[in-house]
Amino acid sequence: MTTDPVPSPRRAEVGRVGAATRDHVSQLQRGYRADESGSVARVAQIRRGAGRPIDALPELWGLTGLERLYPHGRTGPSDALAENAMHMAVTLWSLHQQSHRDVGMHRSSGPQLGGAVRQLMPADEIDEPLRKRFVRAGSAPTFDILAQRLREIVMLLRREAVPLDYGLLADQLYLWQLPTRRGEVNRAWGRSFHAYRRPKRTAGTPAAGAVVVADTAIGADSPDSDFSDLSETDKDQS
Repeated sequence: MTTDPVPSPRRAEVGRVGAATRDHVSQLQRGYRADESGSVARVAQIRRGAGRPIDALPELWGLTGLERLYPHGRTGPSDALAENAMHMAVTLWSLHQQSHRDVGMHRSSGPQLGGAVRQLMPADEIDEPLRKRFVRAGSAPTFDILAQRLREIVMLLRREAVPLDYGLLADQLYLWQLPTRRGEVNRAWGRSFHAYRRPKRTAGTPAAGAVVVADTAIGADSPDSDFSDLSETDKDQS
């Protein structure tokens, strides 16, 4: 089981939701790992929102970074789907990061969801209970249920210190809410699970168990996907 995985060599491109999430989580993570009292307290507050819907937690207003979605203020319609996605990603990260001061659980060049789950399994075996948890997340009927099922997975990732790219996850959570693009997200999660490979041991390489994620993230180089199109036309289609 890996404890300090090597990031994927490519940094996936993200849209505005992913970029806002990366910026906010990276700032919180730096403060948390430096044991700054304000950051530690803020992360603890945010953690209470993991797996819970955005409208259930007014006490998190001003903490989860949603203002980054509106850099010029409210100049157009609100984007509830973007807010939902960023809220879920930031709160899940805060749970994931808990008690980890030596390593960040958000990595901009880290694995996406399927690859991280596969990393929890033995090299040449499928852990069936864990596989079923992953399948349950992929088949979640609603966004709120997805949040609960991802929370379960994140707790397992936290135990083994396996990171995620939370900016990429935020963009995927945005698209998941669009009926015409949910299958695209599930396909990416499944692809990253199947494409995960442990590195071969050679002189100068990391220890066994370090991660190599041989997947193409949605929005990186996939011709049928483009996170840069998270535009006004996709908003509020819930």
